[in-house]
Amino acid sequence: MVVLRMRNVHKRKYAVLCLCIVGFIMYRYLGMPAERQRMSRKVGLSANSSQFTLEGEPFHILGGSVHYFRVPRAYWRDRLLKMKACGINTLTTYVPWSLHQPERGVFNFHTQLDLEAYLNLAAELGLWVILRPGPYISSELDLGGLPSWLLRDAGMRLRTTYPGFTEAVNTFFDKLIPKVFPLQFRKGGPIIAVQVENEYGSFAKDEGYMHFIKEALQSRGISELLLTSHLHNKLKSGGVDGAIRSVKLQKLTQKDIQDLNAIQPNSPAIVIDYWTGWYDAWGDLHHVLPPEDMVSTVREILRRGMSVNLYMFHGGSSFGFMSGALTDPSYKALIPSYDYDAPLTEAGEYTPKYHLLRDLLSRYNRRESFPDMPALRYKESYEAAIMYQHLSLWDALSFTEEPFKSSKPVNMENLPVNNGNGQSYGYTLYETTITSGGILRSGDHVRDRALVFVDRKYIGLFKRQSVELAVPDGKGRRTLSLLVENCGRVHQGRDLDKQRKGLVGDILLNTIPLRDFTIYSLDMKPSFIDSLYQAPWKTLSETASFPGFFMGRLFVYGYPSDTFVKLPGWEKGVVFINGLNLGRYWSIGPQQTLYLPGPFLNSGINQVIVFEEQEGDYKVHFENTPDLGMTADIQ
Repeated sequence: MVVLRMRNVHKRKYAVLCLCIVGFIMYRYLGMPAERQRMSRKVGLSANSSQFTLEGEPFHILGGSVHYFRVPRAYWRDRLLKMKACGINTLTTYVPWSLHQPERGVFNFHTQLDLEAYLNLAAELGLWVILRPGPYISSELDLGGLPSWLLRDAGMRLRTTYPGFTEAVNTFFDKLIPKVFPLQFRKGGPIIAVQVENEYGSFAKDEGYMHFIKEALQSRGISELLLTSHLHNKLKSGGVDGAIRSVKLQKLTQKDIQDLNAIQPNSPAIVIDYWTGWYDAWGDLHHVLPPEDMVSTVREILRRGMSVNLYMFHGGSSFGFMSGALTDPSYKALIPSYDYDAPLTEAGEYTPKYHLLRDLLSRYNRRESFPDMPALRYKESYEAAIMYQHLSLWDALSFTEEPFKSSKPVNMENLPVNNGNGQSYGYTLYETTITSGGILRSGDHVRDRALVFVDRKYIGLFKRQSVELAVPDGKGRRTLSLLVENCGRVHQGRDLDKQRKGLVGDILLNTIPLRDFTIYSLDMKPSFIDSLYQAPWKTLSETASFPGFFMGRLFVYGYPSDTFVKLPGWEKGVVFINGLNLGRYWSIGPQQTLYLPGPFLNSGINQVIVFEEQEGDYKVHFENTPDLGMTADIQ
């Protein structure tokens, strides 16, 4: 009897084991899209005729850009499922060098920056991938995604074969490419194509540069189809032999098509970036593209048999100090929202563009039924956080790295901080002693904005347009302080090498250069914000000094939901939630709310810290709808 029972137990164990093995096989093979089961994975994506083929079968790229570094990791699956449900078959993403290598010899491919996990998720969901590893990516990021420590080299020539640049690129690619090598199509992964650099025709300072990048990719094992990307009016320059050219545009004209066909006849045409909207700068309006205009252009692209990638399908947010800037015609910093007026909003909501696009692609691709649209997530209006404690900027200085003494001003990138890598983002405080009043002249050496103080009392502001400031007379030795903000390095153009920040030259008082500075680095990294919990905070009174930090609490009951931070009555500064930098706010707009994803919050008490430069309301609001400002149609 006992023996019989034991045998039955073993039979049950074997049965369960067999069921597990069968289940895995069914998931691994039967659960994959049918076309992926049939593919032999020997040829990959080819461009040897008038249309793309994937493993010898005609293939139409219907792509969408979603950047892993702009979407909370907890929401990657949600955003990609929504893209899949719209009829998109290919994910495109840039790889931001500046985030993956914040210091020389320091690499980060974890948590939010786990590129391998992101690409594997795309494969699991049945999406192909076009990878855009740079090293320069633009993407409206600070310095176009290049790390600022490159600028410590006074002779640096970015995006050229200058040895200091190529050596740094090789070091980065030595870390990056082995991670994506096994994820190529012919290795069984989702990557069907790789872009060589980005829009080099608009820069084109070095004829050998694109060949160097191509060789850097291929020598490390990149073997899938190579692409180069070009603005529609720069198609003739910036290409490289062995890579198919693709075009970027917002309006499709007959001339664009003729130019592309003339450069590469008998090759498939792809609009690698069809711009579904646009980005915004501080002081401008929020740019929108009417849904009908977007769908009309996509319909025409498809009618002509061209492949297309929607940039952006979902923009997300440039959290922290990621945002870049413009210089043409004058300097303008970009806002942290990267909503882009895309088919999915910054917070992952469906838009009229999404529904029109889904309808168009379902009629274009009648053979496949699209997955159901995932349910939307609830957005919450939380009770306002009352700021109850205050810490002046001056009291926070003891929590920075050791101040640096220098006879002359030193730019951010060349400060001896962050293990000798300089300062990338945030603010830098320059202090010196003066013995008279007069006229202070910046000589356009303030990058990009400076609050000026005498004995820690505010006397005025330096901006790029204002280069003179009156310093009141006074007796004896006084402390002159300049709090300089890096508002964002430009992300494109031929002046990338000139993007050093802080004080980049002499400041004159009555024609005499200021000397003997004490310099504090205020990059406001999470470690610095965390250290402030030990600082001598004071109970907030009506006479709080500025600039300063203000602390309050947000209470979340139950499971945290997405919300939007609004700061009416505040002037300009930065918001930190549980030590995470959400980004800048500025009363000039257009953006009036900061997106706060639910995964950034805890159930219960959440710490809210605001760094305000000039004026505060002492209350932070949390609303259930975004406010990106007054809109203007894209021309």
